[in-house]
Amino acid sequence: MTFDRITQSPGVMGGKACIRGMRVTVSMLVHQIAAGRSIDAVLADFPYLEREDVLQALRYAAWLAEGQEMPFVEPA
Repeated sequence: MTFDRITQSPGVMGGKACIRGMRVTVSMLVHQIAAGRSIDAVLADFPYLEREDVLQALRYAAWLAEGQEMPFVEPA
């Protein structure tokens, strides 16, 4: 499985998994969805994100919960 929208860089959000090099972490999005917010509501709060960003963040979180590890792609 690949996560082309998930990036990690020591200089961005303390090295946490982020969306496309932006200062939006996977955990920020997962917390929003877990709190009962819809994807459309999250996208309204983060207009620079795309639906696939949120979906991939959820898939990545599920994948991590399985105990997998993967190398990250550094943003260009």
